[in-house]
Amino acid sequence: PVQIAMSLDIASISSISESNMDYTATIYLRQRWTDPRLVFHGNKSFTLDARLVELLWVPDTYIVESKRSFLHDVTVGNRLIRLFSNGTILYALRITTTVACNMDLSKYPMDTQMCRLQLESWGYDENDVIFTWLRGNDSVHGLEKLRLSQYTVERYYTLVSKSQQETGSYPRLILQFELRRNILYFILETYVPSTLLVMLSWVSFWITLDSVPARTCIGVTTVLSMTTLMIGSRSSLSKTNCFIKAIDVYLGICFSFIFGALVEYAVAHYSSSQKCAAKAPPEELTKEMEEVNITNILNSSITSYKRKISFTTIEISSDNINCSDLTMKTHEKIKRVLRNKMHRIIGYFTIQNPSNVDHYSKLLFPLFFMLVNVFYWAYYLYF
Repeated sequence: PVQIAMSLDIASISSISESNMDYTATIYLRQRWTDPRLVFHGNKSFTLDARLVELLWVPDTYIVESKRSFLHDVTVGNRLIRLFSNGTILYALRITTTVACNMDLSKYPMDTQMCRLQLESWGYDENDVIFTWLRGNDSVHGLEKLRLSQYTVERYYTLVSKSQQETGSYPRLILQFELRRNILYFILETYVPSTLLVMLSWVSFWITLDSVPARTCIGVTTVLSMTTLMIGSRSSLSKTNCFIKAIDVYLGICFSFIFGALVEYAVAHYSSSQKCAAKAPPEELTKEMEEVNITNILNSSITSYKRKISFTTIEISSDNINCSDLTMKTHEKIKRVLRNKMHRIIGYFTIQNPSNVDHYSKLLFPLFFMLVNVFYWAYYLYF
């Protein structure tokens, strides 16, 4: 088999797309092999015209998982053929390719992605050709000098593998590199504004319960602002919304705290209005008291009247006097008993002092938000 030694020079990585899960890179691919038929005398090497490629045997190397690739041809085809006296051929190409890269965005934007560039023979199996790296990891150049907008190249290494296909076993070379996302941009664009919105919602705790327009305005404004921020953060990754990302979790936490501050005012204001209403006696209870007082007066008048005429032969029996119409009816008594029990049950769940709700919220909301932040950053940064 023909042994083909390869080396790569990564000129640039123009884009890394999370929505399409691929990256676009411009590479210089250099392949070396020896053809005994091309041995000649002397110590010189010759650079041949690129059009002679059609007359030579060249390996059928292709890029695995490539979506789009093209060979540069300005001003002529960017190909180099150099022939050495021992029959060694150097074949160099300048290629721009878009390669798929499966990304795990569950920790976005604190994620680290592992991408690959794989070279494989298309038609010649391992019995025909053998792929090797020219100098191991030193066969790859340019990655350490790359300056990317969102990523930093942490490390890279080369591998030699085989691809088992139905038609045979084919040699494969793998360049694997690790990309770590720069989080500073997302901290300034998303994390800091969302945190400030949560803190802004806490301002309502220092406003009195009677200031309904002020507290309602702060609550509704912060909720709407947080919703806009969440929509904006997801619009950049519209095709990856199926992922629950770390930034989505944080925005959800912030939205929950902002919405909780709005609900807290609703609870406090409702409790305050109920307490004010409880101080004034209801109209129904006043009517019942009046009915009871009239009944007692009539009963006492009848009793005194019976005592006054007790010395006569006329006997006044209480059975002859029907006071049922003057007293409360049975179903009205049942209604009153049930109403009293309901008031007692509601009393157990009624906040006795609504002003304490704001007092406790001033302490509990910031405390819980700090604890949630500690767990959030510890989990996504160290686990």
